Amino acid sequence: MSKVTHKLQVTLPTKLAKQLKIKPGDEIGWEMTGDAVRLRPAAPKRSAKTKKPSHQLRLFDQASRRQRQREKSLDPTLIGTAKAGRGWKREQLYSRGGTDRH
Repeated sequence: MSKVTHKLQVTLPTKLAKQLKIKPGDEIGWEMTGDAVRLRPAAPKRSAKTKKPSHQLRLFDQASRRQRQREKSLDPTLIGTAKAGRGWKREQLYSRGGTDRH
C-alpha cells in the first residue's frame, strides 16, 4: 500500500517497479478505467539511448574501426599523396595576394 504525499506524489512499490521494468527517471502514464486507475509505463524514447556517453563512445569506436578498415583497403598510391601534404603551408594563407599583413 502506498500513501499520497501533500504534493500528490505516490511511491511505486519496488516489486511492482521491477515487474514493469520501471527505473528512476522513467515516465509512466495514468489512465482511468471505470472506477480504477491504470498505471502504464511510457514507451522508451528512441533518442534516450543515444544520449548516454557510454553508447556514444561505443558508436565512435565502431566508426573508428570501420574507418581503419576502409583505410587498409585504399590504394597505396592514394595514401602516399595524402601523406605528402596539402601542397601549401599555413604561413602562405597570410601572404596570398602579395601583401604581407604581419
